[in-house]
Amino acid sequence: MRNPYDVLGVPKGASEADIKKAYRKLAKDFHPDRNKDDVKAKDRFAEANSAYEILGDSEKRKQFDRGEIDADGRPRASGFEGFSGGFGGGRSSGFDFENMARSRQGGGMGGGGMGGGGMGEDIFSHIFGEAFRAGGAGPGGQRQAAKGEDVAAELSVSLEQVASEEKLRLALPTGREVDVVIPRGVEDGQTIRLRGLGQSAGPRGEPGDALLTIRIRPHPRFTVDGADLRTSVEVPLEDAVLGGMIRVPTLTGAVEMKMPPMTSSGRTFRLRGKGLPKKDGTRGDLFATTAITLPESEDPILNDFARGRRAKAA
Repeated sequence: MRNPYDVLGVPKGASEADIKKAYRKLAKDFHPDRNKDDVKAKDRFAEANSAYEILGDSEKRKQFDRGEIDADGRPRASGFEGFSGGFGGGRSSGFDFENMARSRQGGGMGGGGMGGGGMGEDIFSHIFGEAFRAGGAGPGGQRQAAKGEDVAAELSVSLEQVASEEKLRLALPTGREVDVVIPRGVEDGQTIRLRGLGQSAGPRGEPGDALLTIRIRPHPRFTVDGADLRTSVEVPLEDAVLGGMIRVPTLTGAVEMKMPPMTSSGRTFRLRGKGLPKKDGTRGDLFATTAITLPESEDPILNDFARGRRAKAA
């Protein structure tokens, strides 16, 4: 894959917010549901998701910047840096591939010890794996195995399921059913790559991936603000004036909160750790805004009090 910074169109020093913004735009523009007949759009969508898997994760981004992993998230090889042309592309600085290949056919290296099927083959097999033994057909002697097509799927979840990191059963377009654990820090519209769960490419090919888009259903009580939640809580007039304990709903059950005397309607309180899970394992907060409620029926005492306050202010 191309450099993930180039894929998302952001500089190396881009902020997390800029990276997320760039990814969301690409995901929206090239989503398979909006480009069903455009193969290139499907490829761009998959490429954007792969890039965001690297740059959207702070640890993977650091590893990529340090050169520890490549653009596909695979660890970079730490050995054999001396090869100058690769297999079949020239002579290395550390090994004589031509003599090694001849020794594999029975000639030995200088007449000693590397007969057919011996050490020469072992070294090649260790470096190049099955591609060497199978007789590669592609560039550099490696066989280019076909990869199956990616498939797109959607998973609709509730805020409660996101908060509990619930495991859900998902039926893929391939007919396969898998268990999916809702990842921490997931956002509405985010697409997650499930490697190897796409279309099969036959006995020798690598299966494609499943591109799973998460849809978080609207909640009747809470609104989402990143990892934070916002809600409104009704407060009786007497509690607003005198203060006291009020019950505040959360995704995991109601909790009690101490409210100070003379609290006006519209005042917001923060309940730490009562929001949604973040990637780092912490949780967002819940912001509860007060809404003062009056008695449903007429209250003579309250009426007298209000008249007295009005007369005093006149």
